[in-house]
Amino acid sequence: MIKQYILPYRLIVIIMNIEEEIKQSKFRNQRIKALINITFTSNYIELELKNKIEPYGITIQQFNVLRILRGQYPAYVSNTIIKERMIDKMPDTSRLIDRLEAKGYVEKHKCKKDRRLVDIRISEAGLSILKEIDSVETTFEDLLMLTESEAELLNQLLDKIRNK
Repeated sequence: MIKQYILPYRLIVIIMNIEEEIKQSKFRNQRIKALINITFTSNYIELELKNKIEPYGITIQQFNVLRILRGQYPAYVSNTIIKERMIDKMPDTSRLIDRLEAKGYVEKHKCKKDRRLVDIRISEAGLSILKEIDSVETTFEDLLMLTESEAELLNQLLDKIRNK
């Protein structure tokens, strides 16, 4: 994590490594250190994301649902498709969608093919709130402080971890 201190006429940036962040200097091996570092960094990024979208009155999970629906717009999708595509696999997607509907960000209709399912589409208000958040979202890229090639390598390594 990077800590910034502004002194008169200059900005001092202090880059802290994982040892300094968690005040631990010894790890069993580099893989354990990497696992702790990934977890710590994931929590850091999630908190930063939460802080950026909180002023818009939505949660990270609601933000994720809206992005999924925007990607499918103007088509309707079932709640099972949304659940499959969620980053955070929470069990009660229906309640999450109900909250978004109450805010006017999604539209729900009974599925014509299967009455047990509900079809959902992002509303104009949902598209509008995402457009506002998009202007802030570009600063998310700045959180990583990586070049495109470094980000590509990181993506490959993270994919490798999940595809053991």
